[in-house]
Amino acid sequence: MMAWSTYIEQNQNRFIDELKTFISIPSVSASDEHFQDVVKAGEWVSSKLQSIGISNARLMKTDTHPVVYGDWLHAGDDKPTVLIYGHFDVQPADPYELWDNPPFEPLVKDGKIFGRGASDDKGNMLAPILAIEALLSSDKKLPVNVKFFYEGQEEIGSPTIGPFIKENIELLKADMIFSSDGGQWSEDQPSLVYALRGLVGCEITVTGASGDQHSGTHGGGIANPIHALSHLLASMKDLDGRITIRGFYDDVIELSDEEKEMFAGLPFDEKDYVEKLGVPETFGEIGYTVQERLWARPTLELNGIWGGYQGGGSKTVLPSQAHAKITCRLVANQKPERIYDLIKLHVENNRPPGVNVEVKKLAGDADPFLVPRGHNSSQIAGRVLHDLYGKEPLETRVGGSIPVMSTLLSELGIHATMFAFGLDDEKIHAPNEFFRLSSFKKSQVGYCKLLEEFGK
Repeated sequence: MMAWSTYIEQNQNRFIDELKTFISIPSVSASDEHFQDVVKAGEWVSSKLQSIGISNARLMKTDTHPVVYGDWLHAGDDKPTVLIYGHFDVQPADPYELWDNPPFEPLVKDGKIFGRGASDDKGNMLAPILAIEALLSSDKKLPVNVKFFYEGQEEIGSPTIGPFIKENIELLKADMIFSSDGGQWSEDQPSLVYALRGLVGCEITVTGASGDQHSGTHGGGIANPIHALSHLLASMKDLDGRITIRGFYDDVIELSDEEKEMFAGLPFDEKDYVEKLGVPETFGEIGYTVQERLWARPTLELNGIWGGYQGGGSKTVLPSQAHAKITCRLVANQKPERIYDLIKLHVENNRPPGVNVEVKKLAGDADPFLVPRGHNSSQIAGRVLHDLYGKEPLETRVGGSIPVMSTLLSELGIHATMFAFGLDDEKIHAPNEFFRLSSFKKSQVGYCKLLEEFGK
């Protein structure tokens, strides 16, 4: 009987080829034209699960993009059940011209695999499937019962995953949940993430005249929507980076002295951070360190602003409309709906003269997520990470959002633990995204050890 570690070693080239096939499916959930590609990616995952012995793996419909479910429940009633989560949809690859290689023609180079979704989340979510393939090939059984829950809409905020989970509570019931969406601190330093920020977004449209006007004929006589929008947006944040919307910070729970001390002890180099991003200095809310602002403070960011003439040369137009997209990252105790209402009220109370303003909520809310430190699943994951890296994992937060984490907690009553191996330099959501092949293999080994540890 071949040991699972030997199986992983001997099949690594095939696993990489399978990852290349997976990445080549342009499963962009934000684009209607790629809807069938998201379905195709789900079918690929379902087929892969069936091929390793998860005979009941299947694609399940939602009101938008599908999910994949499968389970192996033959370890016995006396053994716990682990639910493994991940997502098979990806971000848009635009702008294509900034990619060194076509984003859906994956390339293996210098110990990395390049392609959209390589790290977020196809490489990370495929790894536990391959780990279970290795365990089943070695022992013909698993040390625990396992359920798989993979979605195709995470990158658009999981809009219909909440209702799906509510309708399938019995199907998804488990003792512990591990998310294959996430990452580690560095190549040689593991970390355990115990908090994620939440998310809410809106689009603001400022309208002046019924159509674009001549700036000579009407300039000075009516309001310019771009000017009006600029003033409105500037009223939301002061020059020190503090958000000035009334009530925005009311529900924020301040960091404890213990957490502040823990953050300060992390191996974070501000100079290296600045150089890596190519900015002259850091910027943000006064009175907080960079790490505190990135992880434990809420934000309001302009994601896009447009209006008027965008072409070459000059066009003396007074535009009829201007638009902006805003998203806010939220921290523990803040609620997306409450923050949206505060933004809308601020806009109503600060409407510039001469224009009409409309605020429209964007899909993809996410509640903040906070795991109690020392949680049982985190302790198990921590022991495995220590074994893998030979170091104690750091306790960290993440500034991003995974909408399903808080939904799983509210509906199933389980704090999910992030157990994934991406790194923050792997250009997720950007051109030239990649995943280290060493991380891909380490994740496979990690999940084998994790399930064995959980089964003891």
